[in-house]
Amino acid sequence: MSPPPVSRGAPYLAVIGSGVADPERDAQAEEVGRRLARHGAVLVCGGLGGVMDAACRGAREANGITVGLLPGPDRAGASAHLAVALPTGMGELRNGLIARAADAVIAVGGEYGTLAEIGFALKLGRPVVGLGTWELRRQGRTVETIVPAADPAGAVERALALSAARSG
Repeated sequence: MSPPPVSRGAPYLAVIGSGVADPERDAQAEEVGRRLARHGAVLVCGGLGGVMDAACRGAREANGITVGLLPGPDRAGASAHLAVALPTGMGELRNGLIARAADAVIAVGGEYGTLAEIGFALKLGRPVVGLGTWELRRQGRTVETIVPAADPAGAVERALALSAARSG
């Protein structure tokens, strides 16, 4: 079954997290992807394994559109669940493109690459919702820039609301 056409007003939500498989995080990401697709959002990610693959799997199972901005010069290693796989040849620098393409970001767990994407998103004014991800501190004080979510449903609801408020 082919995905529906993208409406001009569809929100583009990035799902970021570790590229290494982790059953708990991957299950959360898959549910995030499924819920985003049900809301008509376009899922943008880094296009590889782990959280990225799981989120795309969930979105595709719900007939959603998935776009991966790949680090390498070709499509090698791309998630099989991508509708669109775009090789950038930029390595980890493609993280800035992911943040730029998104109206809001959902971070599921994550490593240092995820932290870089969070930084780019915040610098660009994109809201970030966190599901078991990084917490930021400045001069010993917590910085409340990542909106916490307790579960995939809450993460998607918050990200969609923040995306709508940003574009509205």
